[in-house]
Amino acid sequence: MTDAKKPSYIWGTGRRKTAIARVRLTSGSGKIVINGRDMENYFLTDNTRNAVLAPLKTTDQVGKVDVLAQVEGGGPVGQSGAVKLGIARALKSYSGELEPALRGTDLLTRDSRKKERKKYGLHGARRGTQFSKR
Repeated sequence: MTDAKKPSYIWGTGRRKTAIARVRLTSGSGKIVINGRDMENYFLTDNTRNAVLAPLKTTDQVGKVDVLAQVEGGGPVGQSGAVKLGIARALKSYSGELEPALRGTDLLTRDSRKKERKKYGLHGARRGTQFSKR
């Protein structure tokens, strides 16, 4: 029986609101590709870009690993949060000694907030009907 080769990439899954990201991490030059596009072309605001880079900056892995992510569902903010969690989980699997830094900055904690469902008899989740005096 031959020894199984260790894969040259690490997977991480991230979720936020209704967005799901499958992130693949490899050692490389620091290229970040999301849904086949560069991160700068996919996430247009600084907040979403900084969210994606947060786990890499915290662990000083910027420029050392390549990130390939497939994201579906949600909007830009939810998708960037999902990619952030996916990168953090992949980095934890990549090297266990990075976990305290990631956990200390709450990058491994899933944000469980979702949209509350609409209830019958109301205009939204909580908004009632307009009061009429007559």
